[in-house]
Amino acid sequence: MGKIAVVLGSKSDFPVVKNCVATLKNFGAEYVVRVISAHRTADEARNFAADARENGIDVIICAAGKAAHLGGFMAAYTTLPIIGLPVKTDMMGGMDSLLSMVQMPSGVPVACVGVNGAENAALYALEIEGITDPKMASRMALYRDAMRDKIAEDDKALQDELYAK
Repeated sequence: MGKIAVVLGSKSDFPVVKNCVATLKNFGAEYVVRVISAHRTADEARNFAADARENGIDVIICAAGKAAHLGGFMAAYTTLPIIGLPVKTDMMGGMDSLLSMVQMPSGVPVACVGVNGAENAALYALEIEGITDPKMASRMALYRDAMRDKIAEDDKALQDELYAK
């Protein structure tokens, strides 16, 4: 199994990203977390993306708010999957971040989860890992089964509460 990189545009994004990291940890994924800015440390961002494959990274999650160019910037320097994680901002509630990530030009794709969707970013990266790692694919299937069972339990409990005789 390769590593999943979680790259934050700013340390201030970590309160959102910590849910992503916790999810990766809970699934036993190998990961690395870095703070690298597309604007303030552009050379570092370019080098990180360009060298990611040879450094054992399979997927890069890029979390950014405001001028959320990190994912697109890194996508220009690698063919690895990039998952954009837009971080909510005060200015537009994260819509600015979201649009910066989903409006990529043809040929330079960045997948994107919802604003502050840290857990989904991690789960998507884990699903990508599961393509080549049967153990991760199995963990993901068990996770989905547990979600299904929880909803069935919740439904039964609600039905019992509403229609108890």
